[in-house]
Amino acid sequence: MAAFLTLAACSSHSPPERTIYLVRHAEKQAGDDPSLTSNGALRAALLAETLRDAGIVRIYSTDYARTRETAAPIAETISVLVTLYDPSDLSAFADQLKDESGITLVVGHSNTTPALVEFLGGEPGTDIDEPAEYDRLYVVRMRKDGIDTELRRYGAPYQP
Repeated sequence: MAAFLTLAACSSHSPPERTIYLVRHAEKQAGDDPSLTSNGALRAALLAETLRDAGIVRIYSTDYARTRETAAPIAETISVLVTLYDPSDLSAFADQLKDESGITLVVGHSNTTPALVEFLGGEPGTDIDEPAEYDRLYVVRMRKDGIDTELRRYGAPYQP
């Protein structure tokens, strides 16, 4: 009986398995806090369609128009509120994500999204081409046996 209780206690402290989707905001207009372009709005709608049945239970966005507008269609589609996060402390945010269970979407930026993937223990790949690459969709799966990173593309393809 004591062995069973010890085993149960150990298993209750193991991190939950989870999946985190990470994207950069869609195409943006110019300016200090720009909104999405019409192509960006179309991409955001396509993101919602792409992830509609993914089982997302949490959505995070930075507090910028372009990221909030990218997150809005999927949030509305699946009836999940968007929670804002601070991109200036990605290490702490990654620790928070690691402690949460379930499936999460994070909407960030060309410089924060790959960095967050790395803080999560995933493979960020090459730098995002800031002026042109908006179709990158990371899937980071955190499992008991390790972390798996998949790089997908959605919408109009990036042309280097």
